[in-house]
Amino acid sequence: MRGGASHVVVSLVENYPNYLIINLDKLDYCASLKNLETISEKQNYKFIQGDICEPHFIKLLFETEKIDIVLHFAAQTHVDLSFWRTLEFTYVNVYGTHVLVTAAYEASVEKFIYVSTDEVYGGSLDEEFDEASPKRPTNPYASSKAAAECFVQSYWERYQFPVVITRSSNVYGPHQYPEKVIPKFISLLHQNRKCCIHGSGLQRRNFLYATDVVEAFLTVLKKGKPGEIYNIGTNFEMSIVQLAKELIHLMKKTTSESEMEHWVDYVKDRPTNDLRYPMNSEKMHNLGWRPKVPWKEGIKKTIEWYRDNFHNWKNAEKALEPFPVTELFAQLDVP
Repeated sequence: MRGGASHVVVSLVENYPNYLIINLDKLDYCASLKNLETISEKQNYKFIQGDICEPHFIKLLFETEKIDIVLHFAAQTHVDLSFWRTLEFTYVNVYGTHVLVTAAYEASVEKFIYVSTDEVYGGSLDEEFDEASPKRPTNPYASSKAAAECFVQSYWERYQFPVVITRSSNVYGPHQYPEKVIPKFISLLHQNRKCCIHGSGLQRRNFLYATDVVEAFLTVLKKGKPGEIYNIGTNFEMSIVQLAKELIHLMKKTTSESEMEHWVDYVKDRPTNDLRYPMNSEKMHNLGWRPKVPWKEGIKKTIEWYRDNFHNWKNAEKALEPFPVTELFAQLDVP
């Protein structure tokens, strides 16, 4: 299972012993059941391997299991890969979401939480996005998430089906497949290899630690209002080149600028690369949530975890290439 979702599943299983938590996962290239080993034998946890893009299977699942609440994390999420595999991202993220929300509606689910991204807003240098800001996605991944949001929202508008949409900043921490920038840089440095930076590296990103995101989802689960959208963001922001230097400083114990440059390799940029995603998260603050884990603490735990767990994925080594190794991904057979 992918990073952020696995933390939520573990937390739900451990904190809600009277609820049965069903984890549906296709087990794609970026998934690892090792992330769930601590709960795999628990009485209130059930794992089902399956694909949200299979309508008959999903319909049967809702008919056989008494599902009250859906947290929909399933998606293709790697922005770089989305430029090469645009149709696959559209199929999984849009069609898969449509299949899932339709089945959930037909089963009269009490709450359907769709996990989206800050990237649906597009980039901004100064304008801070709130939930009413227009969606202007600039890459295929963000476009597919924005389109899926429209399908989910339409079920609220048409049927008053209780959907909630969340848009979160970049999540980091243990369990994340190392194609994402923080685990990728950490893993490269652990292997004494250079951090590969796309373009200038001046693109800035907001980073939220995994346990803070778990708390945000639990808050939305309890207090999120149907039909609403919630930004799950943080003011902590760092450029990619700053991030690389921070990790080099922590892992290679150097503050020398020339030594740091030795550990950096600038490669060509992706086709579009938004500079910033500044979000206003006041609506979440009003529900009582704020991020708590300081960067220094979160990044230290993350570095330690990847030192011991990098090989939780059999193809982890391929994830460290500057651009996606596309042979990794099976050709999509869209019906």
